[in-house]
Amino acid sequence: MTQILTDDLLDTVRGRAAGYDRENSFFTEDLEDLKAAGYLAALVPAQLGGPGLTLRDVAREQARLAAAAPATALAVNMHHVWTGVARYLHARGDSSLDWLLEEAAAGEVFGFGYSESGNDLVLLGSRTEARPDGSGGYAFYGKKIFTSNSPAWTRLGVLGRDDTSEDGPRLVHAFVTRDGGGFDILDDWDTIGMRASQSRTTVLEGAHAPASRVLRRLAPGPTLDPYVVGIFTSFELLLASVYTGIADRALELAVEAAERRSSMKTGKRLSQDPDIRWRIADAALALDGIWLQLDALTGAIDAGEDRGAGWFRATAGLKVRATEVARLVVDQAVRSSGGSTYFSGSELGRLYRDVLAGIFHPSDDESAHATIAQSLLGPLE
Repeated sequence: MTQILTDDLLDTVRGRAAGYDRENSFFTEDLEDLKAAGYLAALVPAQLGGPGLTLRDVAREQARLAAAAPATALAVNMHHVWTGVARYLHARGDSSLDWLLEEAAAGEVFGFGYSESGNDLVLLGSRTEARPDGSGGYAFYGKKIFTSNSPAWTRLGVLGRDDTSEDGPRLVHAFVTRDGGGFDILDDWDTIGMRASQSRTTVLEGAHAPASRVLRRLAPGPTLDPYVVGIFTSFELLLASVYTGIADRALELAVEAAERRSSMKTGKRLSQDPDIRWRIADAALALDGIWLQLDALTGAIDAGEDRGAGWFRATAGLKVRATEVARLVVDQAVRSSGGSTYFSGSELGRLYRDVLAGIFHPSDDESAHATIAQSLLGPLE
């Protein structure tokens, strides 16, 4: 397993996390340190100027980063999703996103501008208007929510719908640049958790992507286009790794608290209390299974395994299990560690707030169940 993140770097990042959370500020210093370490280029193959880590390697690294600073890891995750898509295509002989890998190696930061309020179609539809410019490019008009890395991205992947095409409606996947303008980022990120991610609303007001940065024009609805499969699998697997890392840290903190605290009733450490032991063991049992699935699925992507539509079931299912297990683990850790975790300065208290964000990322519980039901029972009539 190849690593980029050193223990010293992770300690430094962990030391800033509480301050970012308290001040509701962006993780500027963390991002600078991660860029200097070469971490934003982690998935870039060696022949394109990167260290060439595998998806499995980066999933493990993301878990380690999330254990130190969940909001930093979540925001960096959106950059890694794009390099993951580009790597997925590159490994399968499609060089259409090699430019993205090269730009990531050169220091560009990528954001993910797909989420929209009320759009439960996610990758299969869009409320954003994509207006053709007559030369193969598009200007985008719409509102994107949960745009992580808002203060720092230099390249933003966007999705919009073109209803003017002669070949019928088309979903347009493209990239716009920060220096190209045509957008407004709202200062509206004031949440209970994941505060340092600064995943602000982005209003697209004509942001332009030239023809060279228009990657796909696809009919709305389900597709097995490798670009979409790459987005879906990279997003779900790397997201699962972040929340698994949060759970890992919560379990570690619960063990430390049990060893540190003692009972007035028995005079023994709480690590000897049967109820505390059961809670911690219950959390560990659930978490152990997620690690096995995460390693197996990222390894299968790295190996080039082709599961077709089966990838949607496998990765959506893992995302839901990982986020739900993370919530269970953090909850058990809080219950095991006492009332001090209820204070805002508690690391476990912060993890309790951060882990809640997992239920809002696609695929949500309902969407995953629908995907799996379709794989077993066919589409609704």
